[in-house]
Amino acid sequence: MKVLIEGEKYPTTLLEEVFDDPKFYTQDGLSGTINCVGYYHSYDKNVIVYILPKVFIKDGKAFNLSPDEMFNLNLQDSFKHNPDHLWIRQLLIYFYNSVAEFRKRYKDTIITDSSQTFELNTNLGLNEYSYLDLVLSFVNFYRKNRSTILYHHIEFTSNQAKKARWEKTIRVSSPILLSNKAPLYTEIRNTKKQVNDEEELLCYFFSILNHFKKEHDLPVTLDKSYKILTGSAFEKLQKNGLSKLRKIKHRYFADTLKRIYQLCTLYFNKTDRSSTKRKREEFISVRNYNIVFEDMIDKLFSEPVDEKTVDGVSIGNMKHNKDGKIIDHIFKHQSLIDTTNIFYIGDSKYYKTNTEADRLSTYKQFTYAKNVIQFNIDLLNKKNSYQDVRYRDPLTEGYSISPNFFIYGYLYDETVFDEPILEKYREPKNSFHFEERLFDRDTLFVLQYRINFLFVLKSYTAANNLRSVAFRNSTKEIFRKEFIDYFNDSDKCKFKLYERQFESIPVAFVNEHFRLLNGRAITVNENTLLLAVHQKDSGNAELSRLIADFSLKILS
Repeated sequence: MKVLIEGEKYPTTLLEEVFDDPKFYTQDGLSGTINCVGYYHSYDKNVIVYILPKVFIKDGKAFNLSPDEMFNLNLQDSFKHNPDHLWIRQLLIYFYNSVAEFRKRYKDTIITDSSQTFELNTNLGLNEYSYLDLVLSFVNFYRKNRSTILYHHIEFTSNQAKKARWEKTIRVSSPILLSNKAPLYTEIRNTKKQVNDEEELLCYFFSILNHFKKEHDLPVTLDKSYKILTGSAFEKLQKNGLSKLRKIKHRYFADTLKRIYQLCTLYFNKTDRSSTKRKREEFISVRNYNIVFEDMIDKLFSEPVDEKTVDGVSIGNMKHNKDGKIIDHIFKHQSLIDTTNIFYIGDSKYYKTNTEADRLSTYKQFTYAKNVIQFNIDLLNKKNSYQDVRYRDPLTEGYSISPNFFIYGYLYDETVFDEPILEKYREPKNSFHFEERLFDRDTLFVLQYRINFLFVLKSYTAANNLRSVAFRNSTKEIFRKEFIDYFNDSDKCKFKLYERQFESIPVAFVNEHFRLLNGRAITVNENTLLLAVHQKDSGNAELSRLIADFSLKILS
């Protein structure tokens, strides 16, 4: 097993030891830079390679080791045997499953959008097992069906128990108690001790499993009831295993044994050196892993919306802006100022740990928000809009606050996979045309969050979606609450909010003070006016007189 890190440099001589093809790195003199993320296995070199994302690099190290140390074979052995590093198995399996899941979700080998190109390269068919798939399938099948396989051994042993010595059996063997409290002895002592070498299929299965156990130091305990082929005997089995299986195929009808037969067939197909169809290598690699990270976050945060909503357009279609930009994440949730809904817009940021979005990324995020606002205004101008979404107030011509957020993948603790650890990161970024106008369409804010990358990795391939749905719903509330907390915090936010209730719709009041209220006010309901006062407005005497009839508003 080798663990490499995307974007890191390694000596070319070391890379040639694990890769049959240099397409996985960019060579520069005597070193090569890993240019993708994924899984690679060479049958000739008998090595599995995991190319992990650069998010695992923290302060120049991954798992407190330099990239070169990670590559070192002795350190890889320590991952296998050191109890403190047992989590590495879990991580690598989740990582492999995430790459395989992305391959299923995007079946085309090359996917292009208007902003960037990325390649999903593999020589594995969608319904084809990889070598690692086989390893995992053998281990998982054995763990789930161990009792059934044991039953076949008990049945065989019972048939061999001629002239059983029951007094010795009872004295030295421990029985299994059945539901009716009757004892069942799995080891019967007789005059001739039998080893089950006649059940050929199970012999092959355990031989392959034993081979996997030794090659990858798997934490499985094998049943010693069957003859296990090792060394030259196992190498011979690899060469003629398919022909041996064909001779015994007719013997098996039970579902468990038929599945064992299928697994053994898949393995021998992979290792049959005489086959012209045999692959020398197999791989799944992705360039521009930020696209994969976006898909992982989107699957976690955004529920799919397929039904048509307004003007023949769904929320899913809103992701694709008319200017060619594609929004990473968008979902509908309660507005910050009233009970109507607003669209929350998110952007996944795939960086090394502790790296922050630059000005260009921030500018792009604000452009996404403006596009969504314009999309909804276009619907409004067509006398058609989402029934429960409000962007522009027709009375004050103010715009509702549009929530935006960045999501950074972050490595907290290498052993924690089940906690999202979603936390606010740094202060909000903002953009404006008129700084003192909160309810202007050009006044935008973006909050920044970090999330446990390992949680995202595991959730991406989770079979049970209930937990993801629960996390998604609770996270929407977190985003809304923390935006509200920001605007309620006078130390961080430069605005103070005031409200006033009128006996009827305040048309005359708004018309009389329209120039002063423009961009500063918005109606919450028909007769309640919300006013945002910026710190720069502290010397505005006219505004000070106006808010004398207003009361301080705390958002909730």
